[in-house]
Amino acid sequence: MKDIKKTSNPIYREEYLKGYGFGLNPHFNLDTTLQTEAFYAGFDFGRAEYEGMNGLVSAGIPDIIVTKKTLDDFLLAGMLGLDIESDGYTTFQLDVIEIWYRNGIEHYDPNHAIYLRTVLEDAGIEDE
Repeated sequence: MKDIKKTSNPIYREEYLKGYGFGLNPHFNLDTTLQTEAFYAGFDFGRAEYEGMNGLVSAGIPDIIVTKKTLDDFLLAGMLGLDIESDGYTTFQLDVIEIWYRNGIEHYDPNHAIYLRTVLEDAGIEDE
């Protein structure tokens, strides 16, 4: 319950979210002298989330950074039965992407895919 009270504090929440954003940035070097407990907590969570999608920062920063939006796009591609482009991703990233794509495939409905292709074609967008 102690953590819930902290996050309801607007100042703590603001510092936490600031730290979270910096944690998602693999190029950010943490300056330990200027930050608060909330910032550290957010940073740790953001860095853990980044490393869960892209691998350890200490192992190197990949050319293409996977984000939640990237994973949502692969999930949607799986749901619609679309082919995916996987060039440029690391092996670690491809393992994560594969899980999201397969989750999408589990919800694949051919009728939705046909409807979407019709809508895209009507809009002048063709599936490659």
